[in-house]
Amino acid sequence: MTDALKRLSDEGVAIWLDDLSRKRITSGNLAELIDQSHVVGVTTNPSIFQKAISSGEGYEQQLADLAARKVTVDEAIRMITTADVRDAADILRPVFDATGGQDGRVSIEVDPRLAHDTKATVAEAKQLAWLVDRPNTLIKIPATKAGLPAIADVIGKGISVNVTLIFSLERYRAVMDAYLTGLEQAKAAGLDLSLIHSVASFFVSRVDTEIDKRLDALGTDEAEALRGKAALANARLAYQAYEEVFSSDRWAALEKAGANKQRALWASTGVKDPAYKDTLYVDDLVAPNTVNTMPEATLQATADHGQITGDTVRGTYEQAKAELDAIAKVGISYDEVVQLLEDEGVDKFEQSWNDLLKSTEAELKRLAPEA
Repeated sequence: MTDALKRLSDEGVAIWLDDLSRKRITSGNLAELIDQSHVVGVTTNPSIFQKAISSGEGYEQQLADLAARKVTVDEAIRMITTADVRDAADILRPVFDATGGQDGRVSIEVDPRLAHDTKATVAEAKQLAWLVDRPNTLIKIPATKAGLPAIADVIGKGISVNVTLIFSLERYRAVMDAYLTGLEQAKAAGLDLSLIHSVASFFVSRVDTEIDKRLDALGTDEAEALRGKAALANARLAYQAYEEVFSSDRWAALEKAGANKQRALWASTGVKDPAYKDTLYVDDLVAPNTVNTMPEATLQATADHGQITGDTVRGTYEQAKAELDAIAKVGISYDEVVQLLEDEGVDKFEQSWNDLLKSTEAELKRLAPEA
């Protein structure tokens, strides 16, 4: 079953699971995926926690204890989510040790309501790193304009970061610049650069969803021929940018001081359109020193019938650029699409967080001891 996953791993793609719940931890399922399906990391986001905690499974006792202590709903959510991340980090610790800190990582996101507030994001990142208190944690910071200086600041303090919600090539270059700036600050502060790690989460499927919708609205044969091309082209050109930045003189000086490359992470790799093969964003985004974080359905589909045929990214840059140019030529604005996707991404996570606040508050009230 896992031959394709092994081949993917052998090609230099780290397989991370895009999901976490207490049931997955306590049932032994996460440990099983690590053992049998080459999973070497876990990512979470507000939507994942909202789904997990709202299911209620495994959280009853902790919620009852929190209700007895009369904690605020914000504190309750942080206690619950950091407990899950801490436990997952402990399960992944042997992977972390075996890979010299590169994998065996668990990501936890700053409060999405802070996405446009640099100072609050930095403060929250420091607090989360302290609360989880595991070396194999990555703090997720969105790649908004306010997020960029926060990323540099947090990296400069020696905290490892997963930069999330990257949709555009221009913003991705700004993210890599923020990472290098942070490393330079950390170096100036005398920190050990070899202990700082980062991934840049470049979102994939949502690009096709939005651009395909616009192509369908055009209704021409020319537009139809471009369906399903945008997301892969965008991600492949992101890898080209990664290769450029991490072969620069600026990077060479940091690498000499012990720094680690910031890996490109393919996020949102579950296929949304049933017309496409369900392993599209895995099979066609194979490149060395990358991460693919998959929902479990995509992980199982890849194990079952993924077609891993070697590097499917390098050597495609010219074609990828031609495809994005062709999409622009039919009248679809790349800049407009990627900005819309970033705005929607932040809004979606904020909505999930607000839903989580409401459902958790209701549970705390239900479980509150009688006065």
